[in-house]
Amino acid sequence: MRNRKITSEERAGCRIIVLISGRGTNLQALINEAPRLGFTIDLIISSKAGAFGLERAKKHQIPFKILEHQFFDSREDFDEALSIIIDEKNPDLIVLAGFMRILGKKFVQHFHGRMLNIHPSLLPKYPGINTHQRALDAGDDIHGVTVHFVTEDMDGGPIIAQESIKISPYETGETLAKKTLKIEHTLYPKIVYLFASGRLTMKDGEAMLDNKIIAPKNNQFNS
Repeated sequence: MRNRKITSEERAGCRIIVLISGRGTNLQALINEAPRLGFTIDLIISSKAGAFGLERAKKHQIPFKILEHQFFDSREDFDEALSIIIDEKNPDLIVLAGFMRILGKKFVQHFHGRMLNIHPSLLPKYPGINTHQRALDAGDDIHGVTVHFVTEDMDGGPIIAQESIKISPYETGETLAKKTLKIEHTLYPKIVYLFASGRLTMKDGEAMLDNKIIAPKNNQFNS
């Protein structure tokens, strides 16, 4: 990513909400980089009361809310409650960071073009869960991460960026997870920065960078 000075307008302009369910390591990466890259985290929403990511929110004095799905009669009711909370803040961007809930069609359409997700595989390979072990079981020699816009298709939205890593002969699911997390923590803030600076958009079902369709490569993302 080319280095350039962030304008004061950009610093003040992009407000994000982060959705989490667990440890919040990508959340922490976003918190760390937000002042430098020109976005602010207005709210953190967790689908689990015991998520360690909430401790990160408290430490950095970022407002947070807990919305647990088991207290709702249906997926639609949960989505509606989540949508209301988000609309009250009216953020520029919603960032999914280990949010372990499938969002429904109505919710996704409501926030069309304003939601990002990071997934621990080189999509379209291995959507869903247990991606590291699935890559090992398949005998893959390359694994990685993908950042994409969120659409109605689970882990199927327009790809923005991918980075790959080599799988060593003695790799385990745990060691592979650690490798991919390291990449995630570097890549995700960069992509949020591109959105914050107005360079990244979604148009006609395509991820666009500087008004050109992105054709990501499975190695590294340079802009």
